[in-house]
Formats: sequence, structure tokens, C-alpha cells
Amino acid sequence: MTTDTDRYRENFTEEVNAAFLYRVAAELEEDESIAGVYVRLAETEEKHAALWREKLEGAGAAIPSTEPELRSRILAWLARRMGPGVLAQVMASTEMSGRTMYDDQPEAAGTSLPSDERSHAIVLDALRKDASGVTGGVLARLEGRHRAVGGNALRAAVLGANDGLVSNTSLVMGVAGAAFSATAVLLSGLAGLLAGAVSMALGEWLSVQSSRELHQSQIESERQEILEMPEAEAEELALIYQAKGMPREQAERAAKEVMKDPDAFLDTKVREELGIDPEDLGGSAWEAAIASFFLFAAGAIIPVVPFFFLEGTPAVLWSLGLAAIGLFLLGAATALVTGTNVTRTGLRSLVLGLLAAGITYAIGSLLGVTVGG
Repeated sequence: MTTDTDRYRENFTEEVNAAFLYRVAAELEEDESIAGVYVRLAETEEKHAALWREKLEGAGAAIPSTEPELRSRILAWLARRMGPGVLAQVMASTEMSGRTMYDDQPEAAGTSLPSDERSHAIVLDALRKDASGVTGGVLARLEGRHRAVGGNALRAAVLGANDGLVSNTSLVMGVAGAAFSATAVLLSGLAGLLAGAVSMALGEWLSVQSSRELHQSQIESERQEILEMPEAEAEELALIYQAKGMPREQAERAAKEVMKDPDAFLDTKVREELGIDPEDLGGSAWEAAIASFFLFAAGAIIPVVPFFFLEGTPAVLWSLGLAAIGLFLLGAATALVTGTNVTRTGLRSLVLGLLAAGITYAIGSLLGVTVGG
């Protein structure tokens, strides 16, 4: 069972290692502005280590060595030969995984420990974007990454239409393979269309609504942190600006200027730290749900249409033909969005979709023979 002193010791060791790696990164970083960010991160970690040292002393426990662990020394050795970008990558992952490490520790309540760790995760995420450091050009990439093409409607289009076409083609082929009547295939196809469309719409609504509620909770948490620790939040914003390539003095002035307007300060922190647009919150749940419903239905109706007018083998062949055209066009449309090769992506979608249809048709045929026999 882990005791409080074990936890204090673990925290102390982690902070010592982090401070050591930040000092090494600062030593190797050629950009003075970025080096300054590493120094300030190291100073924060050293303060954290001092806090846990006091806790250990108060508990009468032995103080661990202040020497970095073997893993940290190896990372430092690699960084001195490959550049500070190595540390930026590793520390970004470490900080991201440990950003909530103090949220449930009672000794951290009322201190800056939780917000410091989240701040470090944000800063390191910005620093790791460029293996040799972060220049001013990263600013545009960071600010634009949450506005890229691909909102909820587009995501619903790709998933909805593809799922509708593939799943209902497979369903129709499975029922047709079992040698049921055209009426049975038609009813099964329409039932699959409605069931799938409703399921997709509900799933998309829940997904987007949950995301919106999470964003709202994060914004409220950020609001509370600004009210309780405005200076610490301003310093955090300055660090983020520095990580994007802004000189320290300019970053601090910009943060203080933003801080004068509480609403603007919250809006800026939410955008810069959390990557959330407070006016959008990830899009409309209803927009996503409605788009999912109709796009799934649009894809799912394609293999069903021939069974309104035909039956038997002609209906199956027409259904497969229309599905094949739809699969290729959907793959090609996806390629236009993602920037991949249109023909290759279209053919991949076609082959995989027909493979799924062929498998279900064969299964349906076997079941039909078994039931009929």
C-alpha cells in the first residue's frame, strides 16, 4: 500500500528530474527566448520539489537524492548530441500525461501545483511543434489548427454516408443471398436504413453534446483559476506567447494588456491554452445529428432502390452496380478533402465495400441453404 511519504518521495523525484531536463534544454537552446521559457519551467519545478522536500522533512522521512535518475541522464546525453528538440518531444508527452497528477492530492489544494502542471503541458505542446525550437511562424499553425476544414457536418458526411452505403449494401446482399423475396429484401433494406440513420444521429448528438459540455466545464474551470490566481494565469499566458516565439518582455506586456479586460482575458486563455473557440464549443449537436441522419440515409438508400422495381438476380446486380458507383464516388470525394490520390482512394473504398458485400452475400447463401434444406 502506498503511503503519504511514498507519494511525497515520488513527487519529489519527478520534479527533480523535470527541473534537470529543463535546465539541460535551456543550456542547449540557441534561441534565447525559448531558453528563457525552459529556465522558468525549471524554476517552477524546483519550487515544486522544495514543497515536497518540506513535506518529507515534516514527516520525518529520508530525503531522496537530488541527482537525476538514469533515464533523465540518458535523455540529457541524447539531447546534447541530437539537439533540444529531443527533450521537447519527450517532456511534452510526460507533461501531458501528468497534467492532472496533483488534482486529487490534498496537499496541492490551494496551491498553484495543479495549474502549473496544466500550464507546462500546454507550453511543452507548443515547443515540441518544431524539433529545433519554436519560431514566430508556428503562431499561425497553432492558431489555425482548430479551424481546419472538417467540422461536425463534414465528419458526419464522411462517416454517415460511408457507413450507410457499406452497412446497408452488406445487409441487402446478405438478405438477398438467403434467397428471400424482393419484398423481404426491400423491407430489410428500409429497416436497416432507418435503424442505422437514427443510431448515427443519436450517436453524433451525444458525441458533440458531450464535447460541448466538457468544453463548458473547462471554460468554467479556467474562469475560476483566473479569479483565484490572476497573476499566475497571466504568467502562464506569457509563457505560451514565449513558446510561440515572442520575446519575453513583449510576451509579458501582451499578457498584462490582455489581463486588463477580464472577458478578453478568459477568451484568450481559453483559445490559447485549451484550443477552444468559446463561441462555437465544437459545433452544434443538432446540426451534427441531422446531418448524420440524412447522410447515412442517402448512402443507405442506394443499394435498396433496385428492389423497388426489380427482383431476383437483376435486382441484385443493379444493387451491386449502384453501390459500386457510390463507393467509388464517396472514396473520391474523401480524397478531395484529405488531399490523397483520388483514383487510389476511390478504388480502395470500392474494393473494401464490395468485399464486405460479397462476404455477407456468401453468409446469406449458406444460411439460406441451411434453413431451406
